[in-house]
Amino acid sequence: MVVTPEGARLDGRVAIVTGAAVGIGEATALALAAHGADLAVCDRDADGLAATAASLSELGARVVAEVLDVRDDEAARAFVGRAAAGLGRLDVLVNNAGGGFAAPFLDVSAKGQDALIRENFTSAATFIRAVVPHLDEGGSIVNVTSIEAHRAGPGYAVYSAMKAALANLTKSLALELGDRGIRVNCVAPDVIPTPGIGPMPVRTPLVRAGHVDDVAAAVVFLAGAHAGFVTGTTLHVDGGNHAAGGWHRLDDGRFAT
Repeated sequence: MVVTPEGARLDGRVAIVTGAAVGIGEATALALAAHGADLAVCDRDADGLAATAASLSELGARVVAEVLDVRDDEAARAFVGRAAAGLGRLDVLVNNAGGGFAAPFLDVSAKGQDALIRENFTSAATFIRAVVPHLDEGGSIVNVTSIEAHRAGPGYAVYSAMKAALANLTKSLALELGDRGIRVNCVAPDVIPTPGIGPMPVRTPLVRAGHVDDVAAAVVFLAGAHAGFVTGTTLHVDGGNHAAGGWHRLDDGRFAT
């Protein structure tokens, strides 16, 4: 393949983005639309989702938008069916919806643990099972995980474990779906301020926080032809924090652990 600017375009392709009302999901949906894709988007936040859908339409995208709790398996499968019918095809799935809360592991109730598992892992598995039958060769699945998928998460143990599980599922599905020409990858953000998280302390080798558009750009790459030989991997969008491990930059520029 000759690498050209046109290869970054997604014209004629249809993407599903979960958790698209605000933050990384909203930025990702807008970036995909700006590159020519049509969008099916969902979220529990009705007002935010309506604003995202309006912005997508302004970019010229055809849009299917539904208020949805991704933890509801039946509703998720029905949404995928309506998206495929309404937009004529499916090419890209971005499993972005997820979330957590701070609590020591021993203080997390069984109900709270189940909610974390369903939101951060089961929902992604449900969407993948529903979407794959609609994907042709060249289809792309992008799972948004976290740096916590690759390190301990004290106070977020179940969330961290589910992100790690999703990263491992991504590798397995890259093998299982490879003969169909479907690629499966992860994007693992860190230090990306969002409305749900708020301001964050800046401790990255790049000496700045990231932006939701940084994550969106990584998803657009993995969704398109330029990443046609990339599967089963994680693209870390974290300012170098995964590489840094426990190292951090001091105010005088030196590194310490």
